[in-house]
Amino acid sequence: MSTAISPTAYNYKVVRQFAIMTVVWGILGMGLGVFIASQLVWPELNFGLPWTSFGRLRPLHTNLVIFAFGGCALFATSYYVVQRTCQTRLISDSLAAFTFWGWQAVIVGAIITLPLGYTTTKEYAELEWPLAILLAIVWVTYGLVFFGTITKRKTKHIYVGNWFYGAFIVVTAMLHIVNHMSLPVSLFKSYSAYSGATDAMIQWWYGHNAVGFFLTTGFLGMMYYFVPKQAERPIYSYRLSIVHFWALITLYIWAGPHHLHYTALPDWAQSLGMAMSIILLAPSWGGMINGMMTLSGAWHKLRTDPILRFLVVSLAFYGMSTFEGPMMAIKTVNSLSHYTDWTIGHVHAGALGWVAMISIGAVYHMIPKLFGRAQMHSTGLINAHFWLATIGTVLYIASMWVNGITQGLMWRAINDDGTLTYSFVEALQASHPGFIVRALGGAFFASGMLLMAYNVWRTVRASNPAEAEAAATIAVVGAH
Repeated sequence: MSTAISPTAYNYKVVRQFAIMTVVWGILGMGLGVFIASQLVWPELNFGLPWTSFGRLRPLHTNLVIFAFGGCALFATSYYVVQRTCQTRLISDSLAAFTFWGWQAVIVGAIITLPLGYTTTKEYAELEWPLAILLAIVWVTYGLVFFGTITKRKTKHIYVGNWFYGAFIVVTAMLHIVNHMSLPVSLFKSYSAYSGATDAMIQWWYGHNAVGFFLTTGFLGMMYYFVPKQAERPIYSYRLSIVHFWALITLYIWAGPHHLHYTALPDWAQSLGMAMSIILLAPSWGGMINGMMTLSGAWHKLRTDPILRFLVVSLAFYGMSTFEGPMMAIKTVNSLSHYTDWTIGHVHAGALGWVAMISIGAVYHMIPKLFGRAQMHSTGLINAHFWLATIGTVLYIASMWVNGITQGLMWRAINDDGTLTYSFVEALQASHPGFIVRALGGAFFASGMLLMAYNVWRTVRASNPAEAEAAATIAVVGAH
């Protein structure tokens, strides 16, 4: 028996493609967000045209930032992490390439169809049936690539980050396929297979878990790899990470009904959603604390490392938004907050503060390694990006909190004779300053993405991908 060493390089090509498109879609999605925020300040920006109206562009904005920007970040990091932690190449280069081009095709389809008004009208599930089917095929292929790579791993252990990525892939497929069950009546029109309150319940089982699994569980997989790597410290508690995983995926799936308080949904279902949402605070904060405590002995690095700053501040926003969410799920709080801008602020505390910041940190970590560079072109630009993102997020959230509470109080104010004290238009007028601050905050955040694009472009331009491939070559020891 003799031992031979055979070189096996990781597939970095598909990771590079997804990483670059994360930046591209981030700029387009966030830029569109600033535009529609500006439409609420200056309604003339709707241009009096149906396909440039807020109602058409808002779902395009959510699809671009969640599925285009967030999705590409998840594809890029999961393919990167699964190869490095399993010490093996992706199981199929051609299937991985299909997931890249297929995902971009879905996004381009959204850019064409949503402004034209082709929509299922379901939140975060607006894409009509041909695109929904393509998305499902791409997603199942993604699952085959990811889990196939894990089955051929060279390591005995499956790192915890891969458990989070795996759960996010499986549950997202289930949510998407079940919620999109429909009867097509033409090429771009279908009707849901469900009706009435049942349709609403299934939609918010999907809608909240698009947040719970697509925008939380997947990004926690990112956190469990990139925070320890950038801090150069082991994860604080591996046992806590396992408890965090099982508690999170057990509880999150039940939280959807808190979107349907005071509706036709049965009261017991509303109460169950509220109770599960409150309990969810425990695993959420367990994960946040685990990430934060990983910096024990490495806090001084925050002074000089803006990439680590992105990752750590994202955890702070994760902790804040996962406290705010359960609080807003309480029926009495919800009676004030629901349908107001407070909900918009809460969503963006998670979307800008948690999802975008951890994605940006992870991409900054990966780009030099993917393109054979020692580091990003400019640390100063990363630092400037960090402050633009942080200030932009705080302006956004604070303005929406003030607006939301103002709206909630004005809507419920009644005179002695039982008539409403304020008209809806008066509440809208009171909200106008908040709309201005929100647009300003969004502009800060989006401008940071432009700095990132320039920094990435300069880094890539000076790169040698062949060196990156060589550096990625690992020795696989096998017995003959």
